[in-house]
Amino acid sequence: MYFHASSIKGIEILEPRISNHDIPLIYFSKKRENVLVYLSNAIEKYCKETGFNYSGKWHKWGPYGFNKDGTQRIEEYYPNALTDTYKGVSGYIYEVESITDSGFQLQIPDAATSSAPTPVKSCEFVPDAYEAIIAAEKEGLITIMRYEDNSKERLEWIERTIREEYENAVDKPEYRYFIENKFPFIKR
Repeated sequence: MYFHASSIKGIEILEPRISNHDIPLIYFSKKRENVLVYLSNAIEKYCKETGFNYSGKWHKWGPYGFNKDGTQRIEEYYPNALTDTYKGVSGYIYEVESITDSGFQLQIPDAATSSAPTPVKSCEFVPDAYEAIIAAEKEGLITIMRYEDNSKERLEWIERTIREEYENAVDKPEYRYFIENKFPFIKR
């Protein structure tokens, strides 16, 4: 079984779309809990909530990594990021039986991609992505690295990384707007 998250209801066949890798793919995980982070995109959500006018392709924000045992670790890079991004957001988790592997190599445990339309086996409505993430954490399926638990070294790494992301996002006004507003240090 493979899982895919979307904000769109009623999909019967998942179709490849262009994402951050600039080729049409459908992204899947063999673990349901690992797709919960895709129920909301912090950049798109923040821009829409604050009235930022943008009509291009939204940059994807992927604030997660993996522990040594392969368990997904959601990381807060700014205070209350988890709540800001997921609380009150609903969406759908689509399950498929099998995929046609695209051959595109992801460096993400339990992830797979397909470049072929893929029929949906079932769909689960998730009424609140935040609540689903907290439930998965309580079940030990994922871990959460909350902002206030970051070490000084980790906070320095976040600042360096975000500064680099900002400099490299010259052609992504929505991403720069998000960074400028969520990371006040960028204006220093």
